Amino acid sequence: MSVCIVDYGSGNLRSAAKAFERAVAEAGLSMTITVTADPDQVAAADRVVLPGVGAFADCKRGLTAVDGMSDAVHRAVREGGRPFLGICVGMQLMAARGLEHGVTDGFAWLEGEVDAIKPIDTTFKIPHMGWNELTFAETRHPVLKGLDEGTHAYFVHSFHMVCTDSADILASTDYGGPVTAAVGRDNLFGTQFHPEKSQATGLELIKNFLSWAP
Repeated sequence: MSVCIVDYGSGNLRSAAKAFERAVAEAGLSMTITVTADPDQVAAADRVVLPGVGAFADCKRGLTAVDGMSDAVHRAVREGGRPFLGICVGMQLMAARGLEHGVTDGFAWLEGEVDAIKPIDTTFKIPHMGWNELTFAETRHPVLKGLDEGTHAYFVHSFHMVCTDSADILASTDYGGPVTAAVGRDNLFGTQFHPEKSQATGLELIKNFLSWAP
């Protein structure tokens, strides 16, 4: 079984790879974790992880700049139905469009857009950075199983996904108002927070993703 972490010049690739390798070891799974910029490897992967750090537009440009990568991700995930995990901007790219530094098209796998966090209380600083509590949807997603209500995860972001269908929001956090923390549908799953920086919470989530059979 192969897990490909997509390398397109964005994301904490080393940290993500180490977290996935640790999860594989602790769960006793037989899986190969590969960080790759090779579209053929991504297209053939059993599971696809798309990280992302920075602005939506920059990440989309970076992904498009790797010849054949966007198509490879689409073939693996949407045509092949392989389990997909988007992290931070990697999650945001599932939306129809992002509004950071202009309007940029996303994958449009989920209906909605990525807009700036707008805290009701203006004393809340942007970016939203640090540990914050998670609140889960009424029906707990398999990738979130075993995580206690109110568990903490690590965030670093100024924008979040605003979903057209509230059923796509699997977890949220409060930062002067509700902020989308995790989304998903079918074989798609994404976190606004960073599992690779979220210690025990993130490790449990990664283990769940590695065994998830959507």
